Amino acid sequence: MTRNAIVTGSANGIGAAIAEVLFANGYRVGILDRDENAVVERCASIEGTVAMPCDVCDPNAVEAAFETLGAVPDLVVNNAGIVRFGQLAEQSDADIRTVIEVNLMGVFWITRAAVRRMAERGSGHIVSLTSINAYGPGPGSGAYPASKAAVKQLMRQFALEYGDTALRFNSIAPGFIDGGMSTPIYADPNVRAARSRGVPLGRLGTPEDIANAVLFLDSPEGAYINGHDLVVDGGVTHAVLKNLPRE
Repeated sequence: MTRNAIVTGSANGIGAAIAEVLFANGYRVGILDRDENAVVERCASIEGTVAMPCDVCDPNAVEAAFETLGAVPDLVVNNAGIVRFGQLAEQSDADIRTVIEVNLMGVFWITRAAVRRMAERGSGHIVSLTSINAYGPGPGSGAYPASKAAVKQLMRQFALEYGDTALRFNSIAPGFIDGGMSTPIYADPNVRAARSRGVPLGRLGTPEDIANAVLFLDSPEGAYINGHDLVVDGGVTHAVLKNLPRE
């Protein structure tokens, strides 16, 4: 039986890779993104996907978008997110609010819409992208680390409250991924080389690495995993002694 999936922020970047990998593995995929033109282009490149232009920060638009799928989703992936770089105390109120609204409230509104439908059916799975910044904040990352740490806990709260309805909630914490919002960072060859050296596996991650993690969590082999934040980072979060001198 075909599984229905919705991937937010999937017109480009990591979200597009997730949509493509799911589609290649037999899922019917809804492309949900606020950029309507990019949604149309992505759907044209992945035949059979469903266009779902929507701003995750508009709860009413989210509810309407879910109806366009024409089915209760089996899997929802919360990928949409933003960052506003700069020293935290120097960030504008608008920047802080925007990051929290997209990265946390957007995830909540999407997840709530999914839960209301999935719980009635008695099955479903939500996977939200967090970040290794949820474990170790990065300099100049603004409210991004706090928002991603909050998403991790939000998924655990949902997992606690809705496990008895056979719904699962997990998250994935990407590390240094060569794609999405990090593309401008890795355009600098010096930064690219330095970060690659800092990863125990010796390379940056790819959007497909994250997509494959989503696929695993939603597979029968991942069926007993619930309330978990899967770190997909090549080991970098455990590389303090590798990256700091002993003398």
